[in-house]
Amino acid sequence: MSRDARWKALLELLVERGRLDVEEAAADLAVSAATIRRDFDQLAEQQMLVRTRGGAVVHGVSYELPLRYKTARHASEKQRIAKAVAELVAPGEAVGLTGGTTTTEVARALAVRGDFTSGTSGSPALTIVTNALNIANELAVRPQFKIVLTGGVARPQSYELVGPLADGVLSQITVDVAVLGVVAFDVTHGAAAHDEAEAAINRLLCERAERVVVAADSSKLGQRAFARICSAESVDTLVTDSAVAPEMARRFEEAGVRVVAA
Repeated sequence: MSRDARWKALLELLVERGRLDVEEAAADLAVSAATIRRDFDQLAEQQMLVRTRGGAVVHGVSYELPLRYKTARHASEKQRIAKAVAELVAPGEAVGLTGGTTTTEVARALAVRGDFTSGTSGSPALTIVTNALNIANELAVRPQFKIVLTGGVARPQSYELVGPLADGVLSQITVDVAVLGVVAFDVTHGAAAHDEAEAAINRLLCERAERVVVAADSSKLGQRAFARICSAESVDTLVTDSAVAPEMARRFEEAGVRVVAA
């Protein structure tokens, strides 16, 4: 197992359990205790965990796993969700994409959709508006897409640009559809993110959109997080995976949200 794969596995275990012992982690990953101690020390230096005697605990009360370590979580579900979201987009539309692993998969699904691969001369197949550096980087090489990247200050956890510079761009444009990546979506508490600056940019993107789509795997439904993005009533469509509980889907539909289970 490579170091990056091992670190990703360690951080996911830590988020899931809240605390890890060296011996326990070594057994889970089938590596030596010395390797785990070294990994814990290096991750602590990067402030991704807090080192304890004999192990490690999550860093802080509200822990947000950096984007580069979340890519493997619910990967197949996110890819199915992304494909279903891409099918909701029509050629020629302006699409707003927030940051996150699921919206990154949406960007990839849009990039390979057959009818988006060859825009007519002078007219982009899609206009993509995003505050996510990684999404803009992936799509910038697609000549059929017009890419609009907001300004702002980059958050290293999510690669998203936030702050008044991003506000300034979004306040001057409108999009046909905004696709939100969220950490939580609940009928009562709405869609939410860990970070209040990130939530504020996502909220503004929703306000500039004709329709709003939340792309979230079923593990995020019925949950709530620190910073609210928008109410459930502001969302037109929820695209999730087939593991969504029927009762959960019914509650969203009663709130006026169309539910698509991919």
